[in-house]
Amino acid sequence: MRWNGSRLDTRSMLAALVVAALGLTLGACDPAGDDDEAESDEPVVIGASLPLTGPLSVPGQGHVEGYELCVDKLNDGGGLLGREVELKTSDNRSDTETVVNQTERFIGVDDVDMLLGTFSTLLSFPSSTITEQNQMIYWEPSDSSVQSHSRDFEYNYGFTLKPIDYIGETPADAVFELAEAGDIPEAELPKSAAVIYTDDFFTNAMARGLIGGTLEVPGIDPIDFGEGYLAERDMELVFDRQIPKNFTDWTSLLNSVKGSGAEYLFALMQAPAEVDIAKAMQTVDYEPKAAFFAQGTYPEFAESVGAGAEGVIVWSTWGPDVRWEGELNGEPYSNQDFVADFKQRFDKDPNEDNAQAFAVCQAMAYAVEETETLDNGEIKEWLDERTAEDPIPTIQGDYYFDEDGLTAERDVLLLQWQDGELKHIFPPGEEYPGEAKIQYPTRG
Repeated sequence: MRWNGSRLDTRSMLAALVVAALGLTLGACDPAGDDDEAESDEPVVIGASLPLTGPLSVPGQGHVEGYELCVDKLNDGGGLLGREVELKTSDNRSDTETVVNQTERFIGVDDVDMLLGTFSTLLSFPSSTITEQNQMIYWEPSDSSVQSHSRDFEYNYGFTLKPIDYIGETPADAVFELAEAGDIPEAELPKSAAVIYTDDFFTNAMARGLIGGTLEVPGIDPIDFGEGYLAERDMELVFDRQIPKNFTDWTSLLNSVKGSGAEYLFALMQAPAEVDIAKAMQTVDYEPKAAFFAQGTYPEFAESVGAGAEGVIVWSTWGPDVRWEGELNGEPYSNQDFVADFKQRFDKDPNEDNAQAFAVCQAMAYAVEETETLDNGEIKEWLDERTAEDPIPTIQGDYYFDEDGLTAERDVLLLQWQDGELKHIFPPGEEYPGEAKIQYPTRG
């Protein structure tokens, strides 16, 4: 299931800000690490507050599995700096106040050496305020929002491949680039678009990048998205609708979208609304030239809607066949190594939540070994020096960061449902085996 990103409406964000402000009770402390750390018999302690229960428990469990496998592999290879690695996890119950309290405890009571991030901006936004105050790096697998990374924080690093505000650019770009490659007739490129999106943080952010507008966040300057990316691509926005939570009248909505004549549908919803949308498209016989869904990578989607899934484009940050290679314990360690080790450890196939968390832990370990220290300040300086020529190699590709701590120069993957299977269609490249031609228009 495509859970990545962040779910937080405006009122929840304001509440999280209040919680974070009230939670800054520890004061700045010295970053972990000392001159004798490589000779110590004490374990390297890593803390992670994760949503193991509550509404975010599914991706939370995926993250803890990725962290656990990474720590197992590190200890199999001799640990970090010659010391055993100990992973301490706690269940924040998908609650902002709890994640703040647990982050404070990890720093002030448990005296952890490193902090691995939680899932979602809902939880990362307030907890990263605590880590910044205490000058500890927050290695974030699942917070890629522009507003979270626009607070002038120096210790906050997001490992999602692209900010969620700009994910919509990729499916918009793809059709034009594939037309240039000869896979789509130039005359058939979409000239109009519809954007429908649920009223929550994740989908509001994706929609804002497409349709434009200004984001107001307390404590920082407004973020201007201009007229939006659709305007930059000369696609006329002919339908734009924010959908309230618990919405049910999908048939009427999709009938209105069809009536607008939109040639490209951007359906930005949280699960399981993508099933309702696909079924409603079948009911009203709406077949746009292209359809991008924010959710729908999981097999149950295609099983639920049958032919309604055909041609739907979805996004992902990872795939089991992608040929990315990182390093672990001083040795090459590829994405395929990760897949094999995960299957052996958990007796099931990994998903992208597992992979994203593993890659973040892998990056942390690589940074520690390269700098030969656990001092968060020194590691932060090293992270800031990474470039395209000298990145951090992981099972999710190479990482370096922009001035806001967001992953630089990466893009998400686009997959398309074709004959009941997900096929990689974009971007092109030798690292993506099994790449398929886009099915365009949607129904072929």
